[in-house]
Amino acid sequence: MSTLQKIHDVPVFMCASEGEAIGDEQDALDLIGDAFHQGAQWVVIPAGRLDERFFQLRTRVAGEIVQKFANYRVGVVVLGDISPHTAASSALRDFVRECNRGRQAWFVADMGELGERLRG
Repeated sequence: MSTLQKIHDVPVFMCASEGEAIGDEQDALDLIGDAFHQGAQWVVIPAGRLDERFFQLRTRVAGEIVQKFANYRVGVVVLGDISPHTAASSALRDFVRECNRGRQAWFVADMGELGERLRG
């Protein structure tokens, strides 16, 4: 079940780890709507919920989903180990590195890392 949590006074919508794969713009819009409804500034998606196409940049799924969140000014976090994907793709490694430099989309290994990022 998805829940709203406050991490360092930042409202964060936590997607459930179980459920349908998130793999297109409509899925992103559904999450954004849920986040708005609950007053969240960030949406955390467990890496295991993302469709495999998300990790293949040539499909443009990752870019479309991240852009949709940016358009609505809601941050998105991919939570969990994606090292098998980044080990297989230098383009994905670069994408992750660029996202993590900004304030719109982050890839974090665990909740501790997310807490550190939201702290400051």
